[in-house]
Amino acid sequence: MAVTVEMVRQLREETGAGVMACKRALTDTDGDVAGAKKLLEAEGLAAASKLAQRATSEGRVTAYVHPGDRIGVLVELNCETDFVARTSEFADLAHEVALQVAAMQPLYVSEADLPADSPDREDLTPDRRATLFLAEQPYIRDPSKTIGQLVTEASAKTGENIQVRRFVRYELSQATDQSEQAE
Repeated sequence: MAVTVEMVRQLREETGAGVMACKRALTDTDGDVAGAKKLLEAEGLAAASKLAQRATSEGRVTAYVHPGDRIGVLVELNCETDFVARTSEFADLAHEVALQVAAMQPLYVSEADLPADSPDREDLTPDRRATLFLAEQPYIRDPSKTIGQLVTEASAKTGENIQVRRFVRYELSQATDQSEQAE
Protein backbone atom coordinates (compact mmCIF):
# COMPACT_ATOMS: atom_id res chain seq x y z
CA MET A 1 0.00 0.00 0.00
CA ALA A 2 1.28 3.48 -0.82
CA VAL A 3 2.00 5.74 2.12
CA THR A 4 0.28 9.10 1.73
CA VAL A 5 1.11 12.48 3.24
CA GLU A 6 -2.22 12.38 5.07
CA MET A 7 -1.33 9.03 6.69
CA VAL A 8 2.04 10.40 7.82
CA ARG A 9 0.38 13.55 9.20
CA GLN A 10 -2.24 11.53 11.09
CA LEU A 11 0.38 9.21 12.61
CA ARG A 12 2.58 12.17 13.55
CA GLU A 13 -0.35 13.90 15.32
CA GLU A 14 -1.24 10.73 17.23
CA THR A 15 2.30 9.81 18.32
CA GLY A 16 4.36 12.99 18.29
CA ALA A 17 7.09 11.14 16.36
CA GLY A 18 9.09 12.82 13.61
CA VAL A 19 7.92 12.89 9.98
CA MET A 20 10.62 10.53 8.71
CA ALA A 21 10.06 8.09 11.59
CA CYS A 22 6.33 8.05 10.81
CA LYS A 23 6.96 7.51 7.12
CA ARG A 24 9.42 4.69 7.80
CA ALA A 25 7.04 3.01 10.26
CA LEU A 26 4.16 3.22 7.79
CA THR A 27 6.36 1.84 5.01
CA ASP A 28 7.55 -1.02 7.25
CA THR A 29 3.94 -1.94 8.12
CA ASP A 30 2.58 -1.52 4.56
CA GLY A 31 0.42 1.46 5.52
CA ASP A 32 -1.10 -0.10 8.64
CA VAL A 33 -1.53 2.90 10.97
CA ALA A 34 -2.19 0.78 14.08
CA GLY A 35 0.86 -1.38 13.37
CA ALA A 36 2.98 1.71 12.73
CA LYS A 37 1.88 3.16 16.10
CA LYS A 38 2.93 -0.04 17.86
CA LEU A 39 6.26 -0.03 16.05
CA LEU A 40 6.94 3.60 16.96
CA GLU A 41 5.93 2.95 20.58
CA ALA A 42 8.29 -0.03 20.84
CA GLU A 43 11.14 1.97 19.32
CA GLY A 44 10.41 4.91 21.63
CA LEU A 45 10.42 2.76 24.76
CA ALA A 46 13.67 1.11 23.70
CA ALA A 47 15.21 4.54 23.11
CA ALA A 48 13.91 5.77 26.48
CA SER A 49 15.63 2.92 28.31
CA LYS A 50 18.94 3.96 26.70
CA LEU A 51 18.33 7.55 27.84
CA ALA A 52 17.93 6.53 31.48
CA GLN A 53 21.70 6.60 32.00
CA ARG A 54 22.09 10.24 30.98
CA ALA A 55 22.34 13.03 33.58
CA THR A 56 19.28 15.11 34.39
CA SER A 57 20.46 18.49 35.66
CA GLU A 58 17.59 20.67 34.41
CA GLY A 59 13.88 20.56 35.11
CA ARG A 60 11.25 22.25 37.21
CA VAL A 61 9.66 22.27 40.61
CA THR A 62 5.89 22.23 40.41
CA ALA A 63 3.49 23.08 43.21
CA TYR A 64 -0.08 21.87 43.48
CA VAL A 65 -2.56 22.91 46.16
CA HIS A 66 -5.77 20.92 46.23
CA PRO A 67 -9.03 22.91 46.34
CA GLY A 68 -9.89 23.59 49.96
CA ASP A 69 -6.23 24.30 50.73
CA ARG A 70 -5.81 21.21 52.93
CA ILE A 71 -3.35 19.28 50.71
CA GLY A 72 -0.25 20.66 49.01
CA VAL A 73 2.42 18.96 46.91
CA LEU A 74 5.84 19.96 45.57
CA VAL A 75 7.38 17.80 42.84
CA GLU A 76 10.85 18.05 41.34
CA LEU A 77 10.85 16.70 37.78
CA ASN A 78 14.21 16.63 36.01
CA CYS A 79 15.31 16.42 32.39
CA GLU A 80 18.52 16.98 30.46
CA THR A 81 18.02 20.46 28.98
CA ASP A 82 16.24 23.67 29.88
CA PHE A 83 14.69 23.61 26.40
CA VAL A 84 12.57 20.56 27.33
CA ALA A 85 11.98 21.86 30.88
CA ARG A 86 10.27 24.96 29.44
CA THR A 87 7.85 23.08 27.18
CA SER A 88 4.16 22.89 27.99
CA GLU A 89 4.28 19.08 27.71
CA PHE A 90 6.92 18.90 30.46
CA ALA A 91 4.92 21.31 32.64
CA ASP A 92 1.81 19.19 32.08
CA LEU A 93 3.69 16.03 33.08
CA ALA A 94 4.95 17.69 36.27
CA HIS A 95 1.40 18.79 37.09
CA GLU A 96 0.04 15.27 36.50
CA VAL A 97 2.70 13.80 38.78
CA ALA A 98 1.79 16.36 41.47
CA LEU A 99 -1.90 15.43 41.15
CA GLN A 100 -0.96 11.77 41.51
CA VAL A 101 1.00 12.46 44.69
CA ALA A 102 -1.86 14.48 46.14
CA ALA A 103 -4.43 11.79 45.36
CA MET A 104 -2.53 8.56 46.05
CA GLN A 105 -0.11 9.52 48.85
CA PRO A 106 2.98 7.50 47.81
CA LEU A 107 5.85 7.45 50.28
CA TYR A 108 8.79 7.03 47.87
CA VAL A 109 9.57 7.70 44.20
CA SER A 110 10.80 4.14 43.66
CA GLU A 111 12.19 1.15 45.54
CA ALA A 112 15.67 2.68 45.30
CA ASP A 113 14.52 5.37 47.76
CA LEU A 114 13.31 2.87 50.37
CA PRO A 115 15.73 2.85 53.33
CA ALA A 116 17.54 -0.45 53.88
CA ASP A 117 16.28 -0.72 57.46
CA SER A 118 12.66 0.16 56.65
CA PRO A 119 10.03 -2.25 57.99
CA ASP A 120 8.24 -1.76 54.65
CA ARG A 121 10.88 -4.04 53.05
CA GLU A 122 9.20 -7.01 54.77
CA ASP A 123 5.96 -6.65 52.79
CA LEU A 124 6.65 -5.80 49.15
CA THR A 125 3.68 -7.49 47.53
CA PRO A 126 2.50 -5.95 44.25
CA ASP A 127 -0.38 -4.17 46.00
CA ARG A 128 1.89 -2.79 48.70
CA ARG A 129 4.45 -1.67 46.10
CA ALA A 130 1.73 0.31 44.30
CA THR A 131 0.94 2.01 47.61
CA LEU A 132 4.55 2.81 48.51
CA PHE A 133 6.21 3.71 45.20
CA LEU A 134 5.02 6.54 42.95
CA ALA A 135 6.62 4.95 39.86
CA GLU A 136 4.56 1.76 40.32
CA GLN A 137 1.20 3.39 41.03
CA PRO A 138 -1.55 3.15 38.40
CA TYR A 139 -1.96 6.58 36.81
CA ILE A 140 -5.17 8.15 38.15
CA ARG A 141 -6.33 9.30 34.71
CA ASP A 142 -5.51 6.01 32.94
CA PRO A 143 -5.11 3.00 35.28
CA SER A 144 -3.87 0.86 32.37
CA LYS A 145 -0.44 2.51 32.79
CA THR A 146 1.76 3.37 35.75
CA ILE A 147 3.36 6.71 36.56
CA GLY A 148 6.69 5.13 35.62
CA GLN A 149 5.29 4.31 32.17
CA LEU A 150 3.89 7.84 31.84
CA VAL A 151 7.33 9.31 32.53
CA THR A 152 8.99 6.81 30.16
CA GLU A 153 6.56 7.77 27.38
CA ALA A 154 7.43 11.44 27.90
CA SER A 155 11.11 10.52 27.78
CA ALA A 156 10.62 8.68 24.49
CA LYS A 157 8.65 11.58 23.02
CA THR A 158 11.20 14.27 24.00
CA GLY A 159 14.31 12.19 23.37
CA GLU A 160 15.61 13.09 26.82
CA ASN A 161 15.95 11.31 30.13
CA ILE A 162 13.14 12.46 32.43
CA GLN A 163 13.10 11.52 36.11
CA VAL A 164 10.93 12.30 39.11
CA ARG A 165 13.68 13.29 41.52
CA ARG A 166 11.63 13.85 44.68
CA PHE A 167 8.34 15.06 46.08
CA VAL A 168 6.83 16.21 49.33
CA ARG A 169 3.16 16.08 50.29
CA TYR A 170 1.61 18.17 53.03
CA GLU A 171 -1.82 17.59 54.53
CA LEU A 172 -3.47 19.47 57.35
CA SER A 173 -3.91 17.37 60.44
CA GLN A 174 -7.35 16.00 61.23
CA ALA A 175 -6.62 16.10 64.97
CA THR A 176 -9.17 17.83 67.18
CA ASP A 177 -8.43 20.63 69.62
CA GLN A 178 -6.76 19.59 72.92
CA SER A 179 -9.65 20.99 74.94
CA GLU A 180 -12.14 18.78 73.05
CA GLN A 181 -10.04 15.65 73.71
CA ALA A 182 -10.01 16.28 77.48
CA GLU A 183 -13.80 16.09 77.78
